[in-house]
Amino acid sequence: MTKDIPEDPLDRGRFPVDPWRFVETDHYPGDLGLTETLFAVSNGYLGMRGNPAEGRDAHAHGTFINGFHETWPIQHAESAFGFARTGQTIVNVPDVKVLKLYVDDEPLNLGTADLEHYERSLDFASGVLSRTLVWRTPAGKRVRVVSTRMVSMTERHLALLSLEVTMLDGDAPIVISSQMLNRQDGKDEYHVADAALGEGIDPRKAAGFDHRVLLPRAHYSTDQRMMLGYVCARSRMTVAVAADHVLTCDDTYEIIHSAEEDSAKYVVRVDATEGNTVTLEKAVAYHSSRGVPVRELSDRCDRTLDRVRRIGIPHFHAEQRAWYDRFWADADIQVEGHPELQQAIRFNLFQLAQASARADQQGIPAKGVTGSGYEGHYFWDTEIYVLPFLTYTQPDAARNALHFRCRMLPAARERAREMAQEGALFPWRTINGEEASAYYAAGTAQVHIDADISYALSKYVDATGDSGFLVRDGIDILVETARMWADLGFWRTNGAASFHIHGVTGPDEYTTVVNNNLFTNVMARYNLEQAVQAVREVAVSDPAAYTQIVARTGLQPDEVEEWARCAAGMTIPFDETLGIHPQDEHFLDREVWDLSRTPIELRPLLLHYHPLVIYRFQVLKQADVVLALFLQGDRFTPEEKKADFDYYDPITTGDSTLSAVVQSVMAAEVGYHEAAMKYFRSALYVDLANLHGNTVDGLHVASMGGVWQTLVCGFGGMRDHGGRLSFDPRLPVDWPSLSFPLRWQDVTADITVTQETMTVAVRGEEGTFPFRVRGTDHVARPGHDVVVDLDGQGPRIDGLLGDRPLIGGHRADGTVITAGVPSPVVGPDEELPV
Repeated sequence: MTKDIPEDPLDRGRFPVDPWRFVETDHYPGDLGLTETLFAVSNGYLGMRGNPAEGRDAHAHGTFINGFHETWPIQHAESAFGFARTGQTIVNVPDVKVLKLYVDDEPLNLGTADLEHYERSLDFASGVLSRTLVWRTPAGKRVRVVSTRMVSMTERHLALLSLEVTMLDGDAPIVISSQMLNRQDGKDEYHVADAALGEGIDPRKAAGFDHRVLLPRAHYSTDQRMMLGYVCARSRMTVAVAADHVLTCDDTYEIIHSAEEDSAKYVVRVDATEGNTVTLEKAVAYHSSRGVPVRELSDRCDRTLDRVRRIGIPHFHAEQRAWYDRFWADADIQVEGHPELQQAIRFNLFQLAQASARADQQGIPAKGVTGSGYEGHYFWDTEIYVLPFLTYTQPDAARNALHFRCRMLPAARERAREMAQEGALFPWRTINGEEASAYYAAGTAQVHIDADISYALSKYVDATGDSGFLVRDGIDILVETARMWADLGFWRTNGAASFHIHGVTGPDEYTTVVNNNLFTNVMARYNLEQAVQAVREVAVSDPAAYTQIVARTGLQPDEVEEWARCAAGMTIPFDETLGIHPQDEHFLDREVWDLSRTPIELRPLLLHYHPLVIYRFQVLKQADVVLALFLQGDRFTPEEKKADFDYYDPITTGDSTLSAVVQSVMAAEVGYHEAAMKYFRSALYVDLANLHGNTVDGLHVASMGGVWQTLVCGFGGMRDHGGRLSFDPRLPVDWPSLSFPLRWQDVTADITVTQETMTVAVRGEEGTFPFRVRGTDHVARPGHDVVVDLDGQGPRIDGLLGDRPLIGGHRADGTVITAGVPSPVVGPDEELPV
């Protein structure tokens, strides 16, 4: 169970409700790291944390490029064959956000400034971060300062910044210093090494490098443009960043510019007069590569900025607004009567766009490009939590993410060979395709990632009908992952033959290296079935393409038959005595952890107990069996789903942000409507309210994708099984309506659920939208909306399950399941709660 949170956990005096903006009306230095993450702007390729334009004060300065990383040797105290060898960490690229302001030679510093007015807002409709303030200087002069920051969705290498300064009272000399700084290697604008990245940066991340990372290769400055270029010391990746400036000023001014290896400056000195506004616009281009020379990247920056200068900055702001208009038309979810929820929902959806839209040839990192958390790695998060949102609303972005996995296939084949397996084994965490998880029990052992990727691929093809992508790229993944499962598992015979998969870890990282993990087996079965279906269909429908597939993969006819047998014989654990699906073959042998006797101060468990202590108990970090019930819901009965949910929910800690979204969806389905809403709020506000205490390291992008699923699949009741859409709504009791768009087979429909009806309206003039509601088939057509009467919102079970485990039941051997709580180890500076 997650901890209780208020219905609206935000301080609305500081963060007022606004349906289309996230607004801050008071600068508070106590949570800089949190707000730097929340006010980050990005496009999936380039991300800029919400650090102040003045450069200070900051918790963790950050500008990140998706996939731009340094490598380093992983040092294992006790190494073994096949352990991950090469670490990969996202690099903090040169910072161009700095626009320092001096009035009467006094610097504007938000931490000490006398501010008469302050507002910072992130506009979901335009993708622009704005800040407006009125500063009373030490000399008593009032100055209005307006700054904006935007990372372009239409030009993925472009960012636009601006600073407007108006003297409201009196004249004064002002200085604007536009800077470009290499903070990664320990220099800030004052050449103070320990302040370069921010005093609050996690030392575990900063300690990842014991060498200078960015080696200078080029730098220059002119009266309008400045540039820095680098190569990473070990990965040999290259980056160049350049900035153009446009000054609008009616007063007397002069410009000074300079460039060094790790910094460049464009300084404007103005004799400002009362009432006049000085505007400095800054257009920035970032280009990176796995090895293209910096000189070439510098030329690319020039081309980007020349285009901006030729067309004009307003054009790109207009393009940005038009891009977001299209995004919201395809992705907006509306909840009637709850403005605070509406704002939070749009914040989550907006951040999904920022994390994925222009990732293009890269994956989608767990933190997007809003922080250095998880070292910028890609996980299974993308396929299970983010891809559903993209598949049904932004299918081009979904295809890009899947294409990235296709390009990773050669490295996955090599990893499988290293692990003595046939086929391909995708890395648990990576940037460049190599396994980077140093702890195999909760990393490499999570081989379900193969099935997760294949699942997302299959769902994408079903939803879009993009058979061309499947035949050209995707089917190779299905073939190679099916080979891996057939080789990893083995047959046992005790009467009927059964297929078993041993020595794996499921999504629950509090239970590792087990036999027949239910989630893994269920997903592997689907992976095998989809491979069989795809190969057989292509062989019949496109013999020429089939011949090419055989040539690419070495596919043999008997392999396909073997995969079909493995799927049909897959072991799916079930305990007849308790009437539930054990998480793995020996899960029920353990004692149950009584979370009702574990203080919230001892969460997450992984920070207070040795892994071996946790592994001895029935206790979950996140939903495991329950996730299988959601993803493969057509393979379980309603009675099985409720029994499993009743058993596992009280022993699920929710220590992972990936858990609440799944628990919400399944709580809604089985009838626990109050629990569904509680889990939904926990997911919705996981970053906005910093519920897990680590939003400073970046946003939880997968949880945000899960928020879409709680709304559409949980409360909207949408499922996609067997290549067809179905709905069984579970609208919360106090919601008048829920509306959302879905795209299916290139047709978009607007769906509205009320307490009494469900309406499906097709956009455009062509196409049909087939769907099923509670067992009855319907087809919506342009101009012919379908309105389905709903007899209630499914079963309604009041109350919460709580965190007291179900004990007293008998295992198959007749022994009784009991519960306990291990004693935590208390550090020298810690006290146990009374």
